[in-house]
Order: sequence, then structure tokens, then C-alpha cells
Amino acid sequence: MRRLFVCLLFLLIQFFDTYAQTFSTTKPWTYWWWMGSAVNKADITAQLEYFGKSGLGGVHIIPIYGVKGYEKENISFLSPQWLEVMRHTIREGKRIGLGVDMTTGTGWPFGGPNVTSVTAAQNMTVVDGKPVVKPTGQKVKRPAPGGDGFVLDPFNATGMSQYLSRFDSAFSKSPDKPRSMYNDSYEAYGANWTTDFVKEFQSRRKYDLLGKLSMLSDSTGNPEATLVKIDYHQTLAELLLERYAVPWSDWSRTHGFKTRYQAHGSPGNLLDLYETADIPETESFGTSRFSIPGLRIDPDYSIDQFGTPNVLAMKFASSAANLSGKKLVSSETGTWLANHFKVSLSQIKPQIDELFTAGINHIFYHGTTYSPEKEGFPGWLFYASTNFGKTSHFSEYFSLLNNYVEACQKLLQDGKPDNDVLVYFPIHDLWATKAKSGGGVHLLEVHHVDRWLLDLPFGKLSGKLWREGYAFDFVSDLQLKKLNVGANGVLSSGDANYKTLLIPSVTYLPEETLKELQRLANAGAKIIFDGKLPTTVTGNASHEQRQQLFSESLAQISKLKTVRVSTDLNADLYQYGVVKEQLAEKGLTFIRKKAASGLPLYFVTNLGNTFQSGWVRIGKGETMSRNTPLKGESMMFIRTAAGHDEVYLNLPPGESCFLEGAKDGSDLPFASKTSKELEIKGTWEVTFLQGKPSLPAPAKLTTLKSWTTLSDSAEYFSGKARYRIIFDLKGPLKRFEDAGINLGDVREVAQVTLNGKDLGTVWHIPFQLYAGHALKSKGNVLEIEVTNLSANYMRLRDQQQPDWKKFYDINIVDITYKKFDATRWQPMPSGLLGPVRLIY
Repeated sequence: MRRLFVCLLFLLIQFFDTYAQTFSTTKPWTYWWWMGSAVNKADITAQLEYFGKSGLGGVHIIPIYGVKGYEKENISFLSPQWLEVMRHTIREGKRIGLGVDMTTGTGWPFGGPNVTSVTAAQNMTVVDGKPVVKPTGQKVKRPAPGGDGFVLDPFNATGMSQYLSRFDSAFSKSPDKPRSMYNDSYEAYGANWTTDFVKEFQSRRKYDLLGKLSMLSDSTGNPEATLVKIDYHQTLAELLLERYAVPWSDWSRTHGFKTRYQAHGSPGNLLDLYETADIPETESFGTSRFSIPGLRIDPDYSIDQFGTPNVLAMKFASSAANLSGKKLVSSETGTWLANHFKVSLSQIKPQIDELFTAGINHIFYHGTTYSPEKEGFPGWLFYASTNFGKTSHFSEYFSLLNNYVEACQKLLQDGKPDNDVLVYFPIHDLWATKAKSGGGVHLLEVHHVDRWLLDLPFGKLSGKLWREGYAFDFVSDLQLKKLNVGANGVLSSGDANYKTLLIPSVTYLPEETLKELQRLANAGAKIIFDGKLPTTVTGNASHEQRQQLFSESLAQISKLKTVRVSTDLNADLYQYGVVKEQLAEKGLTFIRKKAASGLPLYFVTNLGNTFQSGWVRIGKGETMSRNTPLKGESMMFIRTAAGHDEVYLNLPPGESCFLEGAKDGSDLPFASKTSKELEIKGTWEVTFLQGKPSLPAPAKLTTLKSWTTLSDSAEYFSGKARYRIIFDLKGPLKRFEDAGINLGDVREVAQVTLNGKDLGTVWHIPFQLYAGHALKSKGNVLEIEVTNLSANYMRLRDQQQPDWKKFYDINIVDITYKKFDATRWQPMPSGLLGPVRLIY
């Protein structure tokens, strides 16, 4: 029997290894919403083929609410018919080279028809010192047919196993299975209790919670009440980990699935929760406020309502992956980057670059919607942008973005983590504060990190480290137990090494954590306390006696020679060999890794406006070569300054590159020169080539401006126009042999031809291409084909044919979550706005 089991296990592993070889994780993947699961095999194949040709690596199926008029086509979730179209998707994915993931449910969060009143989420309030427990009443958000029902109690002892039982039978006999199961962000609002919570609290915290319940709402600063709040949150966090995250992950792996997990939004320790997954996943929601010149931000996006993406929140997922040796770290990408029909490729790239610097290397676009081929434009759309699908205005050029992402992710996935500092995440200090979320519990969400991260000393310290160019990961109390100490005090998790452990300015610390710090310090680990030592042990039970022992142990550890209470953090980090990267000082953002060769590897992006080009010291003075995605490798000029090698880096705002360790730099002498510009002026002939609703009349311009100003019809036009001009050079041709052409402001993508030679397509800032090889002294013919957004056409479409908005549930809303109405929009600038210049 044992031999048979081993053989079956071997065959199962071989099957999934073979499946993994049919798709790429270096290519970006996409969320793929199945509205009502009203799908058919022909349209599934057609859309998968589009995804494959566009350069995607896989899809993530999320069944959601349906479409009016298609009720008869709806397929109930996990029904035999649903499983057959799912199997068809997987088979076609293998043929095309696309992987398939799926949510373990419909909509979000986990819940559905098999969640009973016993296993549904519960809320507890304290009334007259006693617990009043009621169901939260929350149902699954955006459910698909067959998926409606109450949200699962994430703290219930048997809830997860009962919830997963319907999936056992669904996938038990099928050889065609998705790569990964997916668990969306927490969003179990108000859930703060479970049936046996009092019993579990007593067992874990060693006292009866019922006699202390009134302290949960205490706002006087009573020290005992604070300890009770911490104990309450600690119990919730442990139950969430043990009864929700771990059972789901274990079930998935037992059934041959990997797991992707968005742990954020929950009341647990994100680092521990993310670590349970094979692929921890963060989320980039909204738009960052980069100071890249020319980068647009949707004025309707509300920071107060939604917040902005935050790299520190993203690093919780990558830190968990680094510490536990997970190769892939994913992110929901591009959610509400701008309003529907208004997102450009040039807005997407810097958001992805930010994710890369946070340690993300497996991009999932948010997203694409299954839409029948017969529906045409705009087709079926999910209520939240961005549309990366076949009807998107940038679909013709989608592969350019995907090729860029693939080139970056290949290097990032092959690299190993190379961070110097481990920063302890003091979640107990957070639990000691008043919760700003519903249900009286702290929800560690990615949208409003100001509610739990930025105001803590931990958040302020991490922000300082990020801004000043230190490479670091976060570590939890539980993860400290996995660390060992090697030669020269190097901390090792077995998968990543660190030079020092940094403890922020904290008040509360568990005694188990202090014991781990003692163990590591006694083994020679370098530990820095920022500013002060902790003062108070957590846990209300027998607190006075335990506090005395805690203080004595703390005094002992502070006397060890590798332990410092720092009053000058930069100096102490330097003494412990931690590198402060000059890239950050120059205004550049980066991540440092180790390449497969063992040499340093940096991804560097310019998300600001303080750097154009200059000399930069990399690491402690490394010699580097440059690898610009899709353009290739080049040697770099080097010089020695103040005893360190520096490289000359040209990286204008919006641009990015890799820097890789090299044995030698360029042996050509560096010649400093000031770039000159020649603006291309004259008469531009504008011809509209294709688009909707109809082609405007040709025009001639002596000054470049938005084509929406040309005629009444042009302000509604969405499509492509050609700009043509003939110009002469001023000066000898040799002067321009290395010239580039900068198009200035492009709305939104431009294909450039000079004297019949294709210079390429520009889709992101800076809109610049090499042109020297195609120039001639006189009679240069420059043709630029520009494609704009679809927003202007939708202004007309919503007046004439608003019937495309026919979806159940939330239907379609704008970025403020109000009823979508494009008729109120002003025309968006479109075309070539310039100025167009030769840079030589």
C-alpha cells in the first residue's frame, strides 16, 4: 500500500511539473472575471488566444455577478457544466501556453451557500459588561450564480473544512486542475468573535475574558485594559492563522494546488499569514503621487477615500516570501488607477516599477472581463478599472507593456534576496492603540496604511530606511524563531541572510520574543534597539511577576557586546556593515538582489524629478553593467571618487533599468557634454486613419495641440491619427549621428517613422527614441501615428447608447463609486502635443 501511495504521489508531482512547463510566470498574468459564469467554449478560446498573443502568462478566474439579458446562459458555480468550461479553459491554456488560477469561491471574501448560521461570521459587542453576539449578516460581495451566501467565520474551528467540502467533490476526479487556489483580501467586516472564543482565550491567555470584557472599550489608558486588548487581538490573530489560513493552504496543497493569498485587510499578523501561501500577494490600489513630469493623475481619485499605494505595505508580502524562500511574490495591479476608459500605458508602468522595487515579481493585472465576441465595444466590464482586455483602447500595444514586464520579471525571479536589515514588526504596540476599523479590531489594510502603519514608530522608522537607501525586510515574532546565527553574526532564515536585526522604538514585547532575542544575541547576532528598550511585557495574566522577570532579562541582553541601544542609527548601521545606497540620495528608487552568478543585481527606476544623469556609487563601489529591458546590455563609464568606484548613469524621469555586477567598466574615456535641442517646426499634416465614431477631416497645424480642438467630431474621436512633417537639419549631419527624438507630450501611444525607417513605438514617459541612424541633412520626412484613449468616444456613446451598462449587483460605477456617466466628462487632450525635438 505504501509503495502504491508513493507511486501515485510521484505521478501527481510529474503531472503538475509538466503543467507548470506549459506556461510562464515571468510573463504578467491577469484577473479574468466571469460575469454570471455565462461563458462558452468558443469565446473562452478566442479570448485566451488574444491573451497569449498579447504576451500574458496566465489568467485568474473569478466568477462574479451576471449580465442582464444573459440569465439563461448563466452557469451555476461548481456545477458539472461549470467544471467542464473550467476544464476546457485549462486544456486550452496548456495548448496556448497560459496558466490558470481560480478563487476558492465566487466574489469575495470566502462564503457561500454551504456556510451555515453556525459557521457564518460573528460580531460581539459589550453591553453592560456582557457579550452580545450576533451574526454580522454580511454576504459574499459580488457573488456569481451558485456562490451567494453568508461570509465564513474566519475564526471558527470547523468552518474552513466545512466550506472546502464542496470543492473536494468538484475536483476529486478531474485531471485538469488550475495551478493555484486564491484567497482574496480579508474584508470580513465586523467579524470579531467565534463560538468557542471564550474557551480559546482562557486556554491561550490563562485567564477568563468575561470578567474583563468592559476593558475592551476602555479609553482611559488603563494599563490593565491595554493588556487585555492586546490579549484579545492576539487570540484573534492566532485563530485566524490556525483555523483559516493554514487549513486552506494545507487543503490546497493536498489537492495539488499552489496558493496565492492576499492576507491584508485582516486582524492577524500579515507576515505570518502571507508566509502560509506559496505565492504571497499584495495589492496596488489607486494611483501613487509620483513627480514624474507629464505623468497624469485622475483628478477624481480621492486619497481621503481610498488612500494611495504604499511600498511599505507591499513589503509585508515580499518579506514573508524572502524569509521563507518563496520564489514568487504577486500583486493585484492597476486597480482604480484612473477612471474607466482613461488609463494609459504610461500611467501603468511607474506603478509596476514601484511594485518591482517593493519585491514583487509576479504581476497580476486587475484586470480583464470575459465578454462574448458578439458584444463588441465596450463589451462586458467589471465595475472597477483598469480594463486590460480585448476591448481596451491600448489592446493594440498591450504586448509592449507585457514584454517589458516579462523582461524585468525574468531577472527579478532569478535573483535572490539581498537585504541587510531585518526590521521587527511590533504588532502588539498596534494592538495597544484604539482600533480605527469596524468591530473594534485593527484591520491591516493596504488602502489606508495611515490607520495602522505610518503613525507607529515602526512605520516612521521603515519610511526613513526606505527614503535613505537601506535594503530591509520585516520580521514577525513567530518568524524570529526560524532565525539562526552564522559567521560574523549573520542572521539566516535558511533562505535569506541579514547583517543586523533592528527593533523599532516599542513599548510592548512578548516574553517569548525577548527569549528569541536573547538566543540570537548570545549566538553573536547584531541587534539594534532604536532609541530605547521596550518597557512592558505583554499578557495580562500574572503580569506583575512576569514583568519583573522581563525587566531583568532585558537588562541582561542590553549588556551584550553585539546589542546596541542606538542614539545614532545611521552610524550604528554603518558599524554593522549595512550599506546605505547612494541611489536613494540621488532620488532614485531601487531593489537590490543577487543574480544567479552571485554578483549584485539592482533594478533602478526614476519615479521622481530630481535626477537626469550623473555619477553614482553603487553599493560600496561596485563596477556595474547596464541592462535596459528590451534594449539590451551596455558597459558603463567608471571613475574613482573618494576612494570608491562610481558609474555614470543616465536615467531620466520615468525610465528604469537593471544594473548588474561586472568585472570591468567601459575603457572609453568619459567625455562630458551638454545636450542640445532642435525643435522640429513647420506645418504638420494630420490625417485620421481609423477609429470611432467616424474619421474627422484632415487638418494642418503650425503649432501642435490636442486634436479635440479641430472640429466638433474630433472631440469625440477615439482612434489613430498620423502626424507628418518635413524638416531640415541645422548643421552638419555628423553632429546628429547620436541624436534621439523626444516627442514631448504624447496622448497616448506613438509609432514613429523617419525617412521610411521604423524608429519604434513609444508608450511611456519619456517618449524618446534613437533617431541618428535615420536622419539626413535635408528633406527629413517624419511620420508619427498617435492613438488616444477611448474616453472621448464614451462621452458620445453614453449619450446615444448607454445600454451597455447592463450588469447586476453594482452594475458599473465611476472612480468615486457613483453611477457611471461619461456624458459629464470634458474632452481629454489627444494626439501629439509636443514639442517634438531632436536631442543631440
